[in-house]
Amino acid sequence: MSIPSLQKDPTSAGTLHSLGRRQFIKAGSMLGAAALLPSLTVMSQSSTDRQSHMQSSRRRLGSLEVSAIGLGCLPLVGYYGTKLDRAQSISLIRAAFDEGVTFFDTAEVYGPYFSEECVGEALASVRDEVVIATKFGFGVEEKQPTALNSRPDHLRRAVEGSLKRLRTDHIDLLYQHRVDPKVPMEDVAGTVKELIQEGKVRHFGLSEASAASIRKAHAVQPVSAVQSEYSFWWREPETKIFPTLRELGIGFVPYCPLGRAVFTGTINENSRFIKPDRRATVPRFEPDALKANMPWVAFVRDWAERKKATPAQVALGWMLAREARIVPIPGTTNIAHLKEFLGGAALRFTREELRKMDNAMARLKIVGARIEPFGEGQIDH
Repeated sequence: MSIPSLQKDPTSAGTLHSLGRRQFIKAGSMLGAAALLPSLTVMSQSSTDRQSHMQSSRRRLGSLEVSAIGLGCLPLVGYYGTKLDRAQSISLIRAAFDEGVTFFDTAEVYGPYFSEECVGEALASVRDEVVIATKFGFGVEEKQPTALNSRPDHLRRAVEGSLKRLRTDHIDLLYQHRVDPKVPMEDVAGTVKELIQEGKVRHFGLSEASAASIRKAHAVQPVSAVQSEYSFWWREPETKIFPTLRELGIGFVPYCPLGRAVFTGTINENSRFIKPDRRATVPRFEPDALKANMPWVAFVRDWAERKKATPAQVALGWMLAREARIVPIPGTTNIAHLKEFLGGAALRFTREELRKMDNAMARLKIVGARIEPFGEGQIDH
């Protein structure tokens, strides 16, 4: 596996800090100066030490300011097996806000509609304190939720539906869920630009878009963020789109930052998945492939021990340390796991540690594709 060299970026620093849960999410960006700080262990930190590191800095997706870690709201609908009811979903979303999360990611196709409805209800009373991102681009209203559709008329109807379900008069960040090859990107970006002028949308984003598509969209309407799968074992964005994002000042929002739970320490070679769990159809999670990929689990576990953190915190902390424009959106149906994940924002890595991790990952093999052929066919390359 070829690992790109780490670009110079203000993103390295010492070790896990014992911050309060609410403050965890606020740490994690603008870390260049922290690279010069002495390494501190959790045990050696005093209350004063902790307070000095509890900076309230956030991250930026273009000009949009968000918490260092957001909440992905797809798992609420049972994407990974466990489905929450409405009350449980609302409770989880509110718990995330209480812990300091201000960035919530959903889509009309999640459910469909259920995720947006829960996000809207949960955040209605704090609407001005949060950033809500949603997506259009599938034929939900035509009862074809797996078919791409970004026609301007459909796009407008999708936005009107999302506004109602989200109980708001504007969408903070509107993504095209997948690039639609049948609709010119200029038409899509132009329609979103009109929606922004009308006050219904504030920022434009793309998901799983190629560098060429990003440039076409950005030339019509500035793109604030691009979302894509990204984790220890899927780093293609680093070579395919990161240079373009840096050049244009666009933020990056990784989904599946925990490798669909592989990097949480809860999956082993004997884990099995059945539908409707999404992993039942992913080649990388087939029994033989999963067994062959266990060295990745060992790799993360080893670093968790070194950093006195959990595997999930290592995965998220590593990601935040790559570049200051990265804002991961892990999803969960478990409040305890949510709180654990947010601890990743307090984890620090030196540049030497990042180099060692890159070298170790370069020696690991990945068995199985990250997505099934149908889904891969809808990825813009």
